Amino acid sequence: MNLLESKAVLLNKDKIRSRFIYHSMKRLFDIVAATCGIVMLSPLMIIIAVLIKAEDHGPIFYKQVRVGKNGKTFKMYKFRSMFVNADKMLDKLKEQNDVDGPMFKMKDDPRVTKIGLFIRKHSLDELPQLFNVIKGEMSLVGPRPSLPSEVEQYTPYDKQRLYVTPGCTGLWQATERNDVGFNEMVELDLKYIQRSNLNYDFWIIWRTIIIIFYPNSSY
Repeated sequence: MNLLESKAVLLNKDKIRSRFIYHSMKRLFDIVAATCGIVMLSPLMIIIAVLIKAEDHGPIFYKQVRVGKNGKTFKMYKFRSMFVNADKMLDKLKEQNDVDGPMFKMKDDPRVTKIGLFIRKHSLDELPQLFNVIKGEMSLVGPRPSLPSEVEQYTPYDKQRLYVTPGCTGLWQATERNDVGFNEMVELDLKYIQRSNLNYDFWIIWRTIIIIFYPNSSY
């Protein structure tokens, strides 16, 4: 069945909170997997860092305030994939948004650097978020963490995404990605929250690993 073929999802927040065993096991897995990931991928991250620095001599990392579980904000880490003044250029580009709704995505974004284009295509710019996972601000799997400006435009229905810890990857990233709009992304995230279990998480992680080598519609 197509992942988008269903009616609007309404979640039971109390039921989600009561899943103590699942959330405890998920947190344990996050810590172990993120730690192993940092150790194993450190050579690759060093190479990416050197290439970013060599291209324009700007900062290697990009920190951005995002909204996490229950609306709590945190600083999310990424490898910098855009020019240093990218945020100042956003207002001029908003009319060229390729995604409906509060989320901004642009396929041929002029703010992206050469190395940035490659690491974004293969989702390698997200690797520093493993540190967010260890800190407990993010999980390996969950809804994409949103910007505060995006959450300000959320309906009460959309805010159901904030019932759980946001993830480095999720059902949206591992399947439809930028082939669908904001509303469809919300539907996928809510379906994940409703059906989530460890096997589902492992499947999404496996799909994400495949996408790193065989990119879907990421940009």
